[in-house]
Amino acid sequence: MQSCHSLLLALILALLSLSPSSGYSQRRDERIVREYKRQQELNHAKIARDLVHRANWAALGSLSTNEKVKGYPMVNIISIDDSDASNSSTGRIRFLLTDLDFTGPDWQADNKVTFMFSDEQTLRCKDGGKDPMEPTCARSMISGQVKKMDPSDRSYQPSLDAYVKRHPAAINWVKAHNFYLCELEISNIFVLDFYGGPHKVSASDYYAVSN
Repeated sequence: MQSCHSLLLALILALLSLSPSSGYSQRRDERIVREYKRQQELNHAKIARDLVHRANWAALGSLSTNEKVKGYPMVNIISIDDSDASNSSTGRIRFLLTDLDFTGPDWQADNKVTFMFSDEQTLRCKDGGKDPMEPTCARSMISGQVKKMDPSDRSYQPSLDAYVKRHPAAINWVKAHNFYLCELEISNIFVLDFYGGPHKVSASDYYAVSN
């Protein structure tokens, strides 16, 4: 909503700031109105879901327990999946962790993490001529707590099967390095997909998006 007001204010100021010497610029006003309308039509929850489903991996931030950088933010690359048995999006971010890596010990000491998803992960921004840092190169920061899934739960095996289908190498990770399947319990979602700052999306709106 803040960005809508910003664009509307920009339009008003552009009209008021016209001087007799500058004249009326129809092209400039059309661009401002076009950007305002585009922002109005953005579905931020759907953008977050699409970013998650298209991604094979995400950057994950945690508070480090490693003695060299204890208390500093630590970033890791984590392979993720949110698919059901038919490869449709569920929005549920599932991933494998091991205590031999950075993230495993970190979440067990302080169970607060943030995943970062960007359109540039699938090169959509580069292909569209956008810099990865531009607000129009959509990104989502999804924070929550790690939940280690129970192998005896009936949802565990279908979730693992879907994950391995997307990441075939994972079957060896589980066997050789004691990886365990986890899911993110989402507490907050920010989406930046246009000028004017990030938008907060509730977990309920995120999960309610239809495929």
